[in-house]
Amino acid sequence: MADMGAFRDEVSAWAAGGPGGPARELAARLGVRTAVLLEGPSDLAAVEALAARRGRDLAAEGVCVVSMGGAMSIARHADVLGPPGLGLRLAGLCDEREQPFYDRGLERAGAPREGFFVCVTDLEDELVRALGPARTEEVVRAAGDLRAWQTFLHQPAQHGRSRQRQLRRFLGTKKGRKIRYGRLLVEALAPDRVPAPLDDLLGSL
Repeated sequence: MADMGAFRDEVSAWAAGGPGGPARELAARLGVRTAVLLEGPSDLAAVEALAARRGRDLAAEGVCVVSMGGAMSIARHADVLGPPGLGLRLAGLCDEREQPFYDRGLERAGAPREGFFVCVTDLEDELVRALGPARTEEVVRAAGDLRAWQTFLHQPAQHGRSRQRQLRRFLGTKKGRKIRYGRLLVEALAPDRVPAPLDDLLGSL
């Protein structure tokens, strides 16, 4: 049976220059109505973790969460999923420094800007700030990364940096770590401490 994962694969292939027919067929079969465009898999992990915490099954609601593989891919994904392609409602997150790429890509596709929410630096930074450095370090310890974290702190490049910046940098130092912590940090949040861009995105879907 086709699922949202298969649809995501076909969207990626279409955005990379492949045929759009398989994605169109799956979109109709699955009842996809909204595509959430995210820069990478760590953002996807965070969005899906928050949806699960709130008892929502996004796939069952016709919402497909897509990891685009970088902010520069927004124009192509808006083309294939927005008005020129499947005609889905588009939503998502972007970093403040990447916002001009999103604005241009959405405008070119004739897609509204509403539904896209901006993280000041990135989502990891938003999550660390929402939890606070002490609570984030507790999550790192509980995840079994205490030794790696302590080794990281002894690197000369980290001296003089705020704990907030150190934690954010640590999350990106090993392949797969950002994805793992995208979920773990969301799961550690108090219900009233969800960062506004993430909270607003889920509330808009």
